[in-house]
Amino acid sequence: MGMSCNQCQESIHGTGCTVRGVCGKDEPTAQLQDVLVYATEGLALAAEKMEGSVSRKVGQLISESLFVTVTNTNFDEDSIVAQIRKTLAMRDELNATLTHLPHHDAAHWTGISKEEFLDKATAVSIESLSENDDLRSLKSLVLYGLKGLAAYTDHAAVLDYHDDDIYAFYVKALAALTKDLSADELTTLVLETGGTAVKAMALLDKANTTTYGHPEITTVKTGVGNNPGILISGHDLRDMEDLLKQTAGTGVDVYTHCEMLPAHYYPAFKKYPHFVGNYGGSWWSQDKEFDSFNGPILMTTNCIVPVREAYRNRMFTTGMAGYPGLKHIPARHDGGQKDFSALVNLAKTCQPPKELENGTIVGGFAHHQVLALADKVVDAVKSGAIKRFVVMAGCDGRHNSRQYYTDVAAALPDDAIILTAGCAKYRYNKLELGDIGGIPRVLDAGQCNDSYSLAVIALKLQEVFALDDINELPISFDIAWYEQKAVTVLLALLYLGVKGIRLGPTLPEFLTPNIAAVLVEKFGITPIGTVTADVEAMMAGA
Repeated sequence: MGMSCNQCQESIHGTGCTVRGVCGKDEPTAQLQDVLVYATEGLALAAEKMEGSVSRKVGQLISESLFVTVTNTNFDEDSIVAQIRKTLAMRDELNATLTHLPHHDAAHWTGISKEEFLDKATAVSIESLSENDDLRSLKSLVLYGLKGLAAYTDHAAVLDYHDDDIYAFYVKALAALTKDLSADELTTLVLETGGTAVKAMALLDKANTTTYGHPEITTVKTGVGNNPGILISGHDLRDMEDLLKQTAGTGVDVYTHCEMLPAHYYPAFKKYPHFVGNYGGSWWSQDKEFDSFNGPILMTTNCIVPVREAYRNRMFTTGMAGYPGLKHIPARHDGGQKDFSALVNLAKTCQPPKELENGTIVGGFAHHQVLALADKVVDAVKSGAIKRFVVMAGCDGRHNSRQYYTDVAAALPDDAIILTAGCAKYRYNKLELGDIGGIPRVLDAGQCNDSYSLAVIALKLQEVFALDDINELPISFDIAWYEQKAVTVLLALLYLGVKGIRLGPTLPEFLTPNIAAVLVEKFGITPIGTVTADVEAMMAGA
């Protein structure tokens, strides 16, 4: 029947992937992910009928199931089928509790083949196509926001931080997606998703900083040492902790890649002398960078691209990530660590990484660190040394159109500060942009997860300058999106009342013209334009 996927920015011709995903997933994988979402909606409907709060067991399972379907996270059909079975078994367990009737246990669903689940995908897709286009657009906005929300919530849960209100919202929102709601009701749900996103990012910030300390200004090396190494990519800091502990004293160095770069900013990880530096750049260039690294690679979350034979036998997945043919490191037992001995042993047989560059990257400007510099920042604003803050957070991607963000960073005048988080920073974090009175002109708050820091900084500046509206600040938003976590960040900003956001390289294709017009009218969201025009407008406060 063909796949239908429009959840990322790079889909074919800007109209959705229908044969094979640009991300690399094929038709059966896409259909099984649809079935997993459908099963998760069924679990939410069962949980909605339960009296009392949503159990953490249900909430965590919903987080995991939605996270599996985030772009570039899991391509392994067997893994996705296992998650479908797990979700259906939980749904049956809840329904049995309500009806006091026997239920199908997990063993029942083990007997259902992948092919039978793929047959179900036809019904799922046909049902999803039966809606009004504008209503489907709003539901997509909620669903993709929930997927990003699930990633953030899962990261917090790994560190044993939970918010039962978030789990309750999963149930409310997923159940709502199955119902005949009006455009007004769905618009309200979109903003509720943004409000819950703020909660989730605050929860994750608390989990990370309580566990590993507040990020500090840090200079990270981009060169290599003489020892063999392990490269860790993705976003999971708990995996980073386990890996550093297990490689200590082994003669194996650890390097970060892409969104794991900000791990260097946390005090808890600075005590490991074998935590050498960052290797390479953004996620989409990993096919070349993983080849030259020579040692094992650990993918902890999303950001996997089709794996080349040159490094297939050195690449591992863990957590919600998966790829056919790769070794998967199982989950940790309660209170324990994941077993990364296979990576350590393999690393000892490998050559050191091939050097790609030899420089430094400065980061660690999360909200706690920036607020420690608040007096200096405020004085610079009052004196006119800083005329404008430009938030250039979000995702990087393959398309040449993303050169726009490099060019904007280079074209901004010397009295503008760039606030960033996420892998979008790789478009400009190695440019020589200088500083303003000792304040670097690129302030990197961390991962896409850490976009919360940018909101905290803006709200604090609003308070310091005694402004009634966040939009009165000398701050502009020029956001790059690629996948669903960026959608979640966008909804969080809308919930906080931020207006006038530039969004690119293109507006999400799942937005119909009518829904896009509403966002433009109500929130001032606009597509990016030319570099010269956008820089001029942002510096003028438009």
